[in-house]
Amino acid sequence: MLFKKIRGLFSNDLSIDLGTANTLIYVKGQGIVLDEPSVVAIRQDRMGALKSIAAVGKEAKQMLGRTPKSIVAIRPMKDGVIADFL
Repeated sequence: MLFKKIRGLFSNDLSIDLGTANTLIYVKGQGIVLDEPSVVAIRQDRMGALKSIAAVGKEAKQMLGRTPKSIVAIRPMKDGVIADFL
């Protein structure tokens, strides 16, 4: 019982919905704290090997179909699962 009380002081109840279109994060007592498109823009080096995240969410969605060759914007979720993780 004491452990549950102590643990409650240091944790939040939250839910994460990794949707095909949007990703939502809900925090108990606060409601939805994040609602962003499920889009990631990935930057590759010239050889196509090194990868880093260039943008996520709304910023990455704006890049869909408009990126230079060194950046690819993807929707990694397909039918409820992570299908494209380069």
